[in-house]
Amino acid sequence: MPTRNLTRTLRRRVLGSDLLDLLTGPHGVDRYTELVAPTWTMGEARAKVVDVRRTTPRSVTLTLAPNEGFTSTHAVQAGQYVNLTVDIDGRRHTRCYSPANAEASPTLELTIGHHDGGLVSTHLYERARRGMVVGLAGVGGDFVLPAVRPRRALFVSGGSGITPVMAMLRTLIAERHRGEIAFVHYARTPAEACYRDELAAMPGVRVLHGYTRSGAGDLVGRFDADHLTAAMPSPDAVFVCGPTALVDAVREHCDNVHTESFVPPALEAPADPSGGRITFADSGIDVVDDGRPLLEQAETAGLTPENGCRMGICHTCTRRKTAGTVRNLVTGAVSTAPDEDVQICVSVPVGDVDLSL
Repeated sequence: MPTRNLTRTLRRRVLGSDLLDLLTGPHGVDRYTELVAPTWTMGEARAKVVDVRRTTPRSVTLTLAPNEGFTSTHAVQAGQYVNLTVDIDGRRHTRCYSPANAEASPTLELTIGHHDGGLVSTHLYERARRGMVVGLAGVGGDFVLPAVRPRRALFVSGGSGITPVMAMLRTLIAERHRGEIAFVHYARTPAEACYRDELAAMPGVRVLHGYTRSGAGDLVGRFDADHLTAAMPSPDAVFVCGPTALVDAVREHCDNVHTESFVPPALEAPADPSGGRITFADSGIDVVDDGRPLLEQAETAGLTPENGCRMGICHTCTRRKTAGTVRNLVTGAVSTAPDEDVQICVSVPVGDVDLSL
C-alpha cells in the first residue's frame, strides 16, 4: 500500500475510534481537528477552494478539494449535482450545483452563474477566494450517462446548464469514447459562453453555439429542426440541461431525450387551505394553515429553518413530522404516518400537522 494511502487509513482509524470519540465528548473529535485544519473532519463533508476563476462577466469557476468525509462516502457521476453549503452573515445556506469535471477527477469543478438577486451565487461570485472552506451535503440526480454509452450522442445546454453537460463530455473524452458526439450550447452573448475556448479545442466533438442576444453564433434563433440537422440528425440519445423552454423544444424535435432543468417547478398550492393547525413543537409556535408550503408558513411565523434549493431537490429543509398529514407538491405523495421526515419546502398540510421545528 502506498505510504500516503497507509497514512490516510491509519488517520481514519484513529480519528474514527470509539475511544477518541469518548475522550472528546460531548462535541466529538471533529470540533478539535477542525481547529488545526477546517477540512480535517470525519463526520462532516467539507471542501477547500483551491482555485477561483472568473472567466465570464456572469460566472465564477471554483475548484474544490473535498475532504475524506466526502470522498469516502460519495462518488459523483457526470451530470449529478452536489449540495454546496456556505455561511453568509452568520446563516448557513445550501444550493445545488452540478460539477463540470470528469468522473475520475480528484477535485470538483463548479461553474456558478451569477444571478441577479441570487444570495449564494452573488456571494460566491464576489467573495470566493482560495483557501475558503465550504460544506458538501450529499450528491443526487439521475441526469447521468447510461452504462452503455450511446453510439451517436447529442448534448444541448443553455446558460449555466452547461456544467453537467461538460462533465459528461469530459468523461466521454477521458474514456476515449469512439462514438459520434455533437454539442449545442446557447448563451446570451459570446462573452458569457462558459468553456468556449476549451470546447473549441475539444477533440472529436462537433460544437455549435447559439447566442440569443447576438447574431454572431453558429446558429440563429432557438432550438428547432434546423438546429438539430446542423448538429446531428437522428441521434441515438439526446442529453439536455437548461431552461424549461429549451428542454421542451428539444423534446419536440428529438426522441430518447434525457433531461435536467435548473428552473424550479411551478408549484400549485391547494385552492382551499385545510384550515388545520400547524404546530412547530420545538418553538412553541402554532399557526392556522393558509395553504402555502410549510417552509413559507414557518418563515412567516418568524422561524428560520435551514433550507437550500426551495424546490424539493437538496433535502436541506427536511424536518420530522411527528403527527398529521402532508402532501408533497412535486410528487403528489401523501405522508400520513407519525415520525416521518418531510421536505417542508414542497409539502403542504392536509389538516392538523405537528413538526419538530
